[in-house]
Amino acid sequence: MSKTSSMGRGMMALLAVGARHAEGFDGGTVADVAARLGKDRSQVSRSLKGAQQEGFLTRSDQREYSLDWSILTDAQLVTEQRLKTDGLTALEGLATETNEACFLGVLSGNSTVTIGEQVPESANLVGSWLGRPYPAYCSDAGQALLWDAPEAEIRKIFSTVEFVRHGPNTPVSVDDFLERLNKARVRGYSIVDEEAEPGLYSLSAPIRDFKGDVAAALQIVGPKLRVEPQREAFAVALGSWRTWLESRVGGGSRQFDA
Repeated sequence: MSKTSSMGRGMMALLAVGARHAEGFDGGTVADVAARLGKDRSQVSRSLKGAQQEGFLTRSDQREYSLDWSILTDAQLVTEQRLKTDGLTALEGLATETNEACFLGVLSGNSTVTIGEQVPESANLVGSWLGRPYPAYCSDAGQALLWDAPEAEIRKIFSTVEFVRHGPNTPVSVDDFLERLNKARVRGYSIVDEEAEPGLYSLSAPIRDFKGDVAAALQIVGPKLRVEPQREAFAVALGSWRTWLESRVGGGSRQFDA
């Protein structure tokens, strides 16, 4: 008798269908999956039917099983909702630890947009950044949101962008941006030093979702004279709340050095 549980057999069958998708197939029949797994067809058939009944798979008129992508859509919606709700908790915790303005941003084309913010009174920040776009090449969240993007994709994103100077250290070209991004990747978090505007200094880190994709960026933003001397301590706080938020949206945390 097999020592693998019915749940385990179901997961194996489900992963086998997913593997066929990755190879370019629309799905797989019972025979296809059974051959891949080296299992009895009747056993595999029960596993596939069970996965279909639970909503993980669909079955075509050609008797091919394929992944039900609505589950992925539902999971994405849950992730977006948790970024707003649990993201606020992370922002409140990070702002309390640092006593600086903290933001959560997402990528929109070649700009970043703030979807969450927590600003202590002592930060003396006038107005709100919620919903406001800012050029990704120099924004506090830009490097973190493009953390995993290949060079070719980044060049395409900025292909029609004029690198206007917003601060004394604004990147002057895509190559300049890529050089800073590569240094940030080695460090484990980005430092935007008077790139967005004079006197402004920020730390930011990517937040990954259940797919392993960068879904948002968590940021600490404040005056350079106040934030830069606290960089190492703030980086530790940023890393801690990043790990917590990623755990809430299903992402895997990655440690980085201060």
